[in-house]
Amino acid sequence: MEKIDVTEKYNLPKDVKFCKKCVISNQRPRIVFDKEGVCSACRYFEYKDKIDFKEREEELKKLLDKHRSKNGTYDCVVPSSGGKDSAYVAHELKYKYGMHPLTVTWSPLKYTDIGWQNLNNFNDSGFDVILGMPQGDVKKKLTRVAMIEMGDPFQAFIYGQVLFPVTIALKFGIKLIFRGENAEAEYGGSPESWNKKYLPMEEFKKVWFSNYTLDFWLDKGFTKEELSFFYPPMSKEFENKVCDSYFYGYFRNWSNHSNFYYASKHTGFKPNERRTEGTYTKYSSIDDKLDTFHQWFALLKFGHGRCTANAAREIREGYITREEGVALVHKYDTEFPKLYFKEFLEYTKLKEDEFWDIAERWRNHNLWTKKGNEWVKKYPVK
Repeated sequence: MEKIDVTEKYNLPKDVKFCKKCVISNQRPRIVFDKEGVCSACRYFEYKDKIDFKEREEELKKLLDKHRSKNGTYDCVVPSSGGKDSAYVAHELKYKYGMHPLTVTWSPLKYTDIGWQNLNNFNDSGFDVILGMPQGDVKKKLTRVAMIEMGDPFQAFIYGQVLFPVTIALKFGIKLIFRGENAEAEYGGSPESWNKKYLPMEEFKKVWFSNYTLDFWLDKGFTKEELSFFYPPMSKEFENKVCDSYFYGYFRNWSNHSNFYYASKHTGFKPNERRTEGTYTKYSSIDDKLDTFHQWFALLKFGHGRCTANAAREIREGYITREEGVALVHKYDTEFPKLYFKEFLEYTKLKEDEFWDIAERWRNHNLWTKKGNEWVKKYPVK
């Protein structure tokens, strides 16, 4: 199987550098480092301290006043898995600001028990939920092809996660969508993204879909009918309908920790009993058995896994020191997600040797070296 030059494909710098404040490296696509060696995500957190969130909340109230229904009909859509972040958004909109949200869930590839429990707890706490489940055979084929062609088995899921709420909003005539945080600002994109209230769909295609368009999947043998559940309707019925999709984190000071405690108190959100493989946390992205392979392939391509992302975030929020973050990354970041490996192979209809062939196809050899039978990072964070 032909190997991919990941450095060239993602336009990554060959000289690997780590942020002086957190544990992220310059191998994260689109991240920016300044002259002092500090990443744009850390600088954004410094910038957030200067934002007048009371003023931004007033801006939010004006927006909500414009859209709030007077007869109890749905007036906004909140994409929601029942997880801590989306539960916080939906609950505040309904109980603090008097909105009438319709929550839309794009089904995980394979639900975990705790993920299904949290969705039901969220539903029980007072929310209507529309659950989108595309054809299972199509979803499995997409996952397999995405793993081979993109080095990311989760890419097909991301299409539905982003676009299915738009489909529902259009069908219900709802003109307002609230997503969570602006990931480009919070996790290290260009400083130009810091004050964006939303991303237009063209930027979503670039950032979230890696510029893989519908035509890419058609060329791989999928039909428009098979993919119709993943894309907003294109019929004339919807030509003149529009909806605005905002980042709730623009208006409210976003904090994963705070969201966790809020959702635990108000919507019955429960963390996992065990830590997630590849990291030390128990409450992030716990609804999908196969999500850990999305993070593991990111580790192969960019040299950082889920632990790096979690530790970098908690350093920026002041919950741990950089030294603690470095120790955590060394301990957990390269852990292979073996808990659901057998189910992943069954889901994608891959043999184990095929899996490892694909993995090695996407391994970034600028970042990894082999010592004996084990691959190790050439540039571990220090």
